[in-house]
Amino acid sequence: MNINGTHYTTIWMTHANEKVLKIIDQRDLPFRLTIEEISTLDGMCTAIRDMHLRGAPLIGVAGAFGMYLALLESSEMAPDTAAENAKKKIIATRPTAVNLVWAVQRVFSVIQLAKSPAEKIQAALSEANAIREFEIENCRKIGEFGLPLIEKIAGKKKGAPVHILTHCNAGWLACIDYGTATAPIYAAHDAGIPVHVWVDETRPRNQGARITAFELGEHGVPHTVIADNTGGHLMQHGMVDMVIVGSDRTTRRGDVCNKIGTYLKALAAADSNVPFYAALPSSTIDFSMSDGIKEIPIEMRDENEVHYVTGMSVETITDVRITPKTSKAVNYAFDVTPARLVTGLITERGVCRADETEINTLFGKKCPPASGMSGVP
Repeated sequence: MNINGTHYTTIWMTHANEKVLKIIDQRDLPFRLTIEEISTLDGMCTAIRDMHLRGAPLIGVAGAFGMYLALLESSEMAPDTAAENAKKKIIATRPTAVNLVWAVQRVFSVIQLAKSPAEKIQAALSEANAIREFEIENCRKIGEFGLPLIEKIAGKKKGAPVHILTHCNAGWLACIDYGTATAPIYAAHDAGIPVHVWVDETRPRNQGARITAFELGEHGVPHTVIADNTGGHLMQHGMVDMVIVGSDRTTRRGDVCNKIGTYLKALAAADSNVPFYAALPSSTIDFSMSDGIKEIPIEMRDENEVHYVTGMSVETITDVRITPKTSKAVNYAFDVTPARLVTGLITERGVCRADETEINTLFGKKCPPASGMSGVP
């Protein structure tokens, strides 16, 4: 996707220097475009944990490259030991998104299969690059399979815009390119279908207001930022045609774990007969879990994310406290939407109902390996 007319992905490496990863530091958006360079395992862990980068597919790819960086700096430690230590350290940074575990484990598996230290480093790099390309292609296909859903609604509206509500940021900045929830939106916009996006601000970090609005604007997609509690009102009054959200972990039965507040949108959509879709790549499906509410670990983040909001004052990005100094806060980062409230899952293999039988029909009970990847589960 583009920023100021220039194509970017969210994480990349140049052939001139394969010891440094570059990322878009999302903490500065939309006020400033900052490219951060990461060359160490600790640097990558900090970037993931402190949300320099975020979004389930991107977190997974970043973790994969973190394994590679760990081997580059492991001269005083056996490569397999360094890989084992790195795996534990990276996975601990963000416990909810399954993509992180999935990607790190894949790189760890090929490291174990390689023989010499040099071969292990090259295997880790090749696998990380393959995962990156795999996720880019997944998102492109999600757009392809989600497009007919928007086309169908557009056909009934006779030229009026299709109003789509989304929550948090599941766009290209949360992935590597295209996005998940936004991929069908971009595909529809590029196909000339009039669309308009209601963008939830997504407290407490405001990923919708800051990041989704930014990338939609850069692509020329009409959108309106709304307070998080506005969605239900819009649905009651027929102002939302469909909801599309992302997912950080989806169980084999179709429960969807996404940014806190998603469940409330799903309840409002069900009450107002608005279709509610989750868009996600296969790397986000956790086939080891069946009951999302009971089994998915919900990340608890620093309460200061609730106490403070980040904005720009004149030319300075700054944090402003919005709560009394004596007040405590709690910061659950995610919630779980039960499968019964999900109209369908939009994946790189097609659209299916959120139930175990249809998910298994698409994916054969396990996440498929990427082309060129080891295939080790």
